[in-house]
Amino acid sequence: MTEVYRDSWGIPHLRAGSANELAFAQGRNAAVDRAWQLETERHRAQGTTAAFLGEEAVAWDRFARQARLDDTARRCYEALGAETRAWVAAYVDGVRAGLAEGAAGAPEFARCGLVPGVWDPWTPLSVWLTTHILFAGFPTKLWREEVATRLGDEAIDLFAVDGPATAGSNGWLVTADRTGTGAPIIAGDPHRFIEDPGVYQQVHLVCPEYDVVGLAFPGVPGVPHFAHTGSVAWAITNAMADYQDLYRERLRRASGGLEALGPDGWRPAAHHTETVEVAGGEPVTVEIVETERGPVIIGAAPEGDGIAEAVSLRYIPRVTADLGFGAFPALLRARTVADVDRAFDRWVEPVNVVQAADTAGGLLHRTAGRVPLRHEDNRLRIVPAWEPAHAWQGWHEPMPRAGVEDFAVMANERRLAGPLGVEFAPPHRADRIAELLRESKGWTAPDMAAVHMDTHLASAGPLLGLVAGLDGLAPDAAGLRERLLRWDRRMDADSTVAAAYAAVRHAVVRRLVAHPELAALAGPLPYPAVFRPWLTLVVKTGYALEGLLTTRLLPGIDRTDVVRQALEEVAAAPPEATWGELHRLAPWQALPAADGSGDEWPGMAGDHDCVLATSSVPGLTDHGARGPSARYVWDLARREDSLWVVPLGARGIPGDAHHRDQLPLWLRGALVPVVTDFDKLAKERQHDH
Repeated sequence: MTEVYRDSWGIPHLRAGSANELAFAQGRNAAVDRAWQLETERHRAQGTTAAFLGEEAVAWDRFARQARLDDTARRCYEALGAETRAWVAAYVDGVRAGLAEGAAGAPEFARCGLVPGVWDPWTPLSVWLTTHILFAGFPTKLWREEVATRLGDEAIDLFAVDGPATAGSNGWLVTADRTGTGAPIIAGDPHRFIEDPGVYQQVHLVCPEYDVVGLAFPGVPGVPHFAHTGSVAWAITNAMADYQDLYRERLRRASGGLEALGPDGWRPAAHHTETVEVAGGEPVTVEIVETERGPVIIGAAPEGDGIAEAVSLRYIPRVTADLGFGAFPALLRARTVADVDRAFDRWVEPVNVVQAADTAGGLLHRTAGRVPLRHEDNRLRIVPAWEPAHAWQGWHEPMPRAGVEDFAVMANERRLAGPLGVEFAPPHRADRIAELLRESKGWTAPDMAAVHMDTHLASAGPLLGLVAGLDGLAPDAAGLRERLLRWDRRMDADSTVAAAYAAVRHAVVRRLVAHPELAALAGPLPYPAVFRPWLTLVVKTGYALEGLLTTRLLPGIDRTDVVRQALEEVAAAPPEATWGELHRLAPWQALPAADGSGDEWPGMAGDHDCVLATSSVPGLTDHGARGPSARYVWDLARREDSLWVVPLGARGIPGDAHHRDQLPLWLRGALVPVVTDFDKLAKERQHDH
């Protein structure tokens, strides 16, 4: 027997007689609340979204099939221990039990003629892998390859920076010595593309073995990333590690099959074809090729005689048949920091920085996951498959960890995870959080909203420094210069100066992109469309602007002149809007409004390098598609004093009272109380299992 309760925000609280019955209840609830989202994710994992979303989805479906995502998840499921495999299967049984009810209430199914399909026992692993396969940003290696080829090897890191397609987070752990309660607090916010429905689901899971509140991934059992068990709490950020490699393959047809050139000469390569069905279009045939390095994701085998070049992807779950799902139930059972630490020893990917604290005084600050040891060039660019030096040579062990004094901050910067990666976020967010935390020794859970919502933009420094050096300006441009130099560098929603700064930044980016020094990177690059977010010059320039304005490379660009022209352009037609009127939320939706109009989404404060990291794309748009996909505050003094919020709401059903009821709170930085007392909840109904 399972029991389903809801609080006033529609957040599900699930209680069952065993861990597997609870997994069933979680799966069923996810299907009822998020049926469209779950089915979309299942189809993404299988590479079948074009069958109901049309031609625009073919690029993703092709990649999902070529990368062997669903097959890899199946292998990982079959390699699980019996107990974990049964737990995942129970969740899938719950999804199957709830899909019909969920789909009946979700209008998207009727709009595109989709009928709920069959969830395989390994589908949760497939959803997890699909969600995170691009997390480490391996397409950046394609970009670096092009930069090195077109601008020279010395420029390979020219655009190195945390970009819009990279998921990041803020997180901080405040020790008992700096809180008003005398117990630690953990807080933060994961940064992902804001999706409708949201990528995180608030949930409370209770059975005789554990009682946990946390943020779940719809389609995946447990609460692996952010959770509080009452006696211990944990949170993660992306470590920005590099753990996937791209190999340049040489392929040839041979009698009876296909061969790829490896360190030991020509070796057989697996290959077959699959068909992608396309709504409103002709089916697309995809050739699936896999070498001893991994599946081919770019290029194809030659049609006849001769040798063709392609690119294969080597990624850990495909190599090891392990996605780290053994850590998930272990985390649910954790009572202490030591338990959390041991559970994360089993973590695979994405590679994360972890923070944890418990009620007995335990503290944890470590990295978790698997990173292969290999040649330095593997981390930077595409490497030749036939050279033995580029083979994997074991694992990075032990993973870096650090002690905690006063507080610890994690914000995708280089520090703790430095040995594991290549490109990291600038230190601005981490430095700003540390600066704010030093201001008090009496932090409480509600106080953390002020840190979440801080809008100071330190990365504006180089551009404003060039503005300060301008002279001989016309009156309008001189007036704009003075406004910018007096600005407090806060990207507040009601700020007209923040809007003016963004306009000047746009103009600078556009001029850099158009400059002959970067012309070699301006055109479309010869890679599949699915990698385009990592391979577009205006996007790369917009996010690397701070470095591009200060680098000694590209001597042919007169930065002062570029900034002068940009300032004069904006001064001639200054924006009359506030930053919030320009910087509007733009969530990703698998099925946008039928007439293309969508909703009029609200404006936001913040910017990419603010603690309030709401990312637009300088040079392209002020609209923000990425930002805090949840906020949390875990109070170790009393779990019921913890707080959380998501961008939209608990349920993924358009028109439901809890579809977007948290949006106004999210926009202004307010947080929802975490309720754990079942006497304060409304019982929904009972489900027999």
